[in-house]
Amino acid sequence: MEDELQEDIRRFLAEDLGEQGDITSDALLTDQAGEGYIIAKQDCMVAGLAEAAAVFTHLGLQVEQMAKDGEQVDAYQKVLRVTGSARDILAGERLALNIVARMSGIATLTHRLVETVHRKNPKVRVAATRKTTPGFRRYEKKAVELGGGMTHRWGLYDGIIIKDNHLRFMSIREAIRKAQQIGDLPVEAEVECMEDAVIAAEEKADIIMLDNMNPAKGKLAASEARSVYPEVKIEVSGGITPDNITNYTFADIISLGWLTHSVNSADFSLDLDKKG
Repeated sequence: MEDELQEDIRRFLAEDLGEQGDITSDALLTDQAGEGYIIAKQDCMVAGLAEAAAVFTHLGLQVEQMAKDGEQVDAYQKVLRVTGSARDILAGERLALNIVARMSGIATLTHRLVETVHRKNPKVRVAATRKTTPGFRRYEKKAVELGGGMTHRWGLYDGIIIKDNHLRFMSIREAIRKAQQIGDLPVEAEVECMEDAVIAAEEKADIIMLDNMNPAKGKLAASEARSVYPEVKIEVSGGITPDNITNYTFADIISLGWLTHSVNSADFSLDLDKKG
């Protein structure tokens, strides 16, 4: 994982610095030393500090984390200190802030939604989806986990989910039976009607995902599926937002792309001063 992080940092910095580097800082600064602080501009759950620290360390700077990832911080609280070449601090500033802002926004929203649904049903798990930013999935999923959420699948390679487009080619019953033959992974089937939910339960799918069902229809479908196969896990997905999530606490898992595709980044800044 550390090697992957370093490779990502090289790639992210190359996107920002290009072949010419930071032409403004190179024109204005020489060997001045600086001391900078990343500061939260709002109350939030901070995430991404380990990655931000790695950005600055990669640039040869000294870093001190002043908060822990997954910790609640207050507005105007200093969360990371960096010292060394002012030019190098400025070279990593935007990348470090982008990472912390994005990951903290995701962790904060996830934590809030987990607390919200647990007030109605403490057994429900709030899960992310694959609707993530290309190239940044591992960090968005990590932020969900820091916020108390479930990462769900990391990709197409580590979980079986039978979806509507698969069912264009075969029945749900045939699809589940085929999937059950290929390994030890749980088989999840996405359904859009009560009839298919019952069939999936009859075939002992491990997880039945009720896709785009309104709460009343979903609750009834979940009840029917559980009556056929009591051990089944019920997941709900599709059209779920922070405003309506509490309507779906009859499920075992609530998955929503909102955690990663519609979340607002948290607000952070870096204040830099001369050192020495």
